[in-house]
Amino acid sequence: MRKAKPKKRVVLPDPRFNDRKVTKFVNHLMYDGKKNISYEIFYTALDIITEKMTNEEKSALDIWKKALENVTPLVEVKSRRIGGATFQVPTEIIPARKESISMKNLILFARKRAGKSMAEKLASEIQDAYNEQGGSFKRKEEVHRMAEANRAFAHFRF
Repeated sequence: MRKAKPKKRVVLPDPRFNDRKVTKFVNHLMYDGKKNISYEIFYTALDIITEKMTNEEKSALDIWKKALENVTPLVEVKSRRIGGATFQVPTEIIPARKESISMKNLILFARKRAGKSMAEKLASEIQDAYNEQGGSFKRKEEVHRMAEANRAFAHFRF
């Protein structure tokens, strides 16, 4: 859109925790409009985390939020064409996109995992992200490394 900024859609809080972030995560997790199944997967994953991480004093929701925070990238590289050459220019990410990227990465790497059910795979990916390991955390580190390597082109920022 050239002139008007699109309106942000209002996301309603989820039924169990009354948290908008949970609803956004479930929306990313959802296939074919099956939101109830997505909620079921997410809540089951949190229950699994509660069972597995009994020595933690935090709740499963706090563990999930910390895991999301751990896989959230601060910078990314964008391709920019200048004078016939294409440069990977590191740019900061706006907060809404940070949140979206972290959720998508967590779900993507949970889906790639070998495991029984999606809830179990999601629970183990959340645990790994909480402990700063796993695929989604490695993706964040990789993005940061790319941005650091291309720091010389930061003056091409738009």
